[in-house]
Amino acid sequence: MAERRVTIGWAEGLHARPASVFVKAVAATGVPITIAKPGGTPVNAGSMLGLLALGAQGGEEVVLASDAEGADAALDRLAKLVQEGLDELPAAA
Repeated sequence: MAERRVTIGWAEGLHARPASVFVKAVAATGVPITIAKPGGTPVNAGSMLGLLALGAQGGEEVVLASDAEGADAALDRLAKLVQEGLDELPAAA
């Protein structure tokens, strides 16, 4: 399973607007992804409710994971989005 550990770059964490940006970005990758706090239970990263229930705050570490084909490229892009607090998914390399 591929995974990336990243620190949340949005000051407000994964709430409201950043959560919406993230959920849309996950959907755009076309790859099933989970997100969790280290040692926590993974939730579907494409689910707004799951993401909000995670309660991830700015500056906290989260783990993005997937075992699907194409996961490494998708996780790299999502990790950059989360770590840098971007407003949209970075272009594929």
